[in-house]
Amino acid sequence: MTTQTGSKPFNPLGITVAYYLAFIVLGFIVGVEGPSLPTLAGHTTSALNQISLIFVFVSLGYLMGSFLGGQAYDRFPGHRIMAIALLVIGSTAFLVPVIATLWLLLLVFFVLGLATGIVDVGGNTLLLWVHGEKVGPFMNGLHFFFGIGAFVAPLILARVLDASGNILWVFWLSSLVCLPLALWFWILPEPQHIHASGQASEPFPVVPVVLVVLMFVIYVGLETGFGNWIYTYALTLGLGTSITSAYLTSAFWGSFTAGRLLGVWVSTRARSQTILFIDLFGCLASAVVVILWKDSGLALWIGTIGLGLFMASIFPTIMMFAGERMRVSGAITGWFLVGSGAGNMFLPWLIGQAFVFTGPQAMPLIVLADILVFLFVLAFFILKRVSALDSTALDAGQP
Repeated sequence: MTTQTGSKPFNPLGITVAYYLAFIVLGFIVGVEGPSLPTLAGHTTSALNQISLIFVFVSLGYLMGSFLGGQAYDRFPGHRIMAIALLVIGSTAFLVPVIATLWLLLLVFFVLGLATGIVDVGGNTLLLWVHGEKVGPFMNGLHFFFGIGAFVAPLILARVLDASGNILWVFWLSSLVCLPLALWFWILPEPQHIHASGQASEPFPVVPVVLVVLMFVIYVGLETGFGNWIYTYALTLGLGTSITSAYLTSAFWGSFTAGRLLGVWVSTRARSQTILFIDLFGCLASAVVVILWKDSGLALWIGTIGLGLFMASIFPTIMMFAGERMRVSGAITGWFLVGSGAGNMFLPWLIGQAFVFTGPQAMPLIVLADILVFLFVLAFFILKRVSALDSTALDAGQP
């Protein structure tokens, strides 16, 4: 179990609450980006295809933030880094609704992505350092609260637009929340760095890290690809109206959030490897339902809810799975989230290309192929475990 550095009292549960609040902010920022596009396009007198460059700039910033943040957490006090990144998030969120120039708005979103990548790496890395091998339910809780932030953001945006017709206060609300949260992180005691165990000279575990990065690329692409395109898929094939397709999308994210909450309990009852296989086979079965009964709206609803439920705990479980099999430093977590950012950029784009050139039916087939590739990478990682695992983990009898 990790201990604090310095003389401040160390309360793991209190520190975990701080991480959870930071991830609510992250989820809120992510959840408000898409619904705010039309308003931001109006503010900058831009077409929707131009304003959608926001997603590219956020993703590029996130990739850079994940890499740089991973290096920084191994060298500097982690909570101070989190505090600075939260201040940057608050500052950029304050600027977003008042900028009237597209190129300047894109630059601000790049910086916002950079800071969110740093906070994302920090939350995942520091939580592992705080709770060690008992991190399972806490890691699932972390990502559940991210889902809560993403879930409430569009609801708050809708209420603000209905009341004032302006998105200003939605972004300013997140900006105001960041300030006290950053101050809290600044004074929090630090968890012990992973290298404090005397293993700083260990060689970088290239093969296992590459395999876990691939898992993150595949999984995050699956999550964002399906979540972003299910509305258009249902509408294009006539399996729903604009209203019912929106409800279908909400059902996906609703079941996803419920699955994250369920994962907190499941992670205390089962090994991470077992959870991953159950989740993947559940996703596989759900995708097959959508493919086999392609003309059924009911089958689409069943498959969509199933995918949301079984996808939900995969991300935190991969993180736990990796933590059981290697020493996860900040740099390694940074590479994991670089993979996450790459998946977020690639698979939704691939599905969009498939929509144009082969038709919407390609979407569930790509999802199915994605799941099968994930299973292959996971099996390869497990088979390579003898040479990949840290010798101390084997000596300790970890699974």
